[in-house]
Amino acid sequence: MSTRTVLVTGASRGIGRATALHLAGHGWQVYGGVRSDVAAKELAEASDRITPVELDVTVPEHVEALGAVLPDRLDALVNNAGVAVAGPVETLSRTDMLHQLDVNLVGPLALTRAVLPRLRRTRGRVVFISSINGRVSFPFTGLYNASKYAVEAVADCLRVELRPFGVQVALVEPGVVDTEPWHHMDELLDELEAGLDPELRQLYAPHFAGERQLVARIRRNAKPAGHVAAAVERQLTRRRPRPRTLVGGDARVILAMKALLPARALDAVWARGVRG
Repeated sequence: MSTRTVLVTGASRGIGRATALHLAGHGWQVYGGVRSDVAAKELAEASDRITPVELDVTVPEHVEALGAVLPDRLDALVNNAGVAVAGPVETLSRTDMLHQLDVNLVGPLALTRAVLPRLRRTRGRVVFISSINGRVSFPFTGLYNASKYAVEAVADCLRVELRPFGVQVALVEPGVVDTEPWHHMDELLDELEAGLDPELRQLYAPHFAGERQLVARIRRNAKPAGHVAAAVERQLTRRRPRPRTLVGGDARVILAMKALLPARALDAVWARGVRG
């Protein structure tokens, strides 16, 4: 049996790095997308089963160059690369909005399209790292929510469109994961608030105060990135991947709240969070 191959985007840190290492440890030959020489060196040193590749999913030249880098046989693609543009929706610029959608939606779809011929040959799989934010919208992450909702919609579509070719598509939906951005969330909120026009800063001061309290509470329950990596591996290896896999008790609780509570009641829960 030939060694299974997988391309993992955003493999330099967090969920992407954990996934690359986990799959390499389970016998996969991993091509890990990174954006710097330093990240490439660190990833290569971590496992001899990982081949770093220069890949920013928003750069068409990087995507096109994969044709000369990837093997003819590609068994899976893990679309993990992403960013979270935070802040009240009113305060976000057009540039912020376009960047959010480019990294989380447009870039991954362009990459998926580029490698689909290889995946068709192997009847391979595509896993999108989504989020509970793709099922439930939260204040302060409006554009991130939108990007993940869109990822879920496209994955649902691809799951049906690619079915005749034997290519299976699945989603992994984590709750809060213990990754680097969460360690610097307080500084990020400070920067966002300081960068607002004085009028907006005054209007949204209670929101920022509430958000800081909320971050402090939910960060304590963050799950290790390895939990997500293990869920990805299960989606890649089980006979039939699940359309969606939640990761973390918090994600399950939040989804249950959405199912059980009327919209106005759920709004009231989130409103208490952002008003301190």
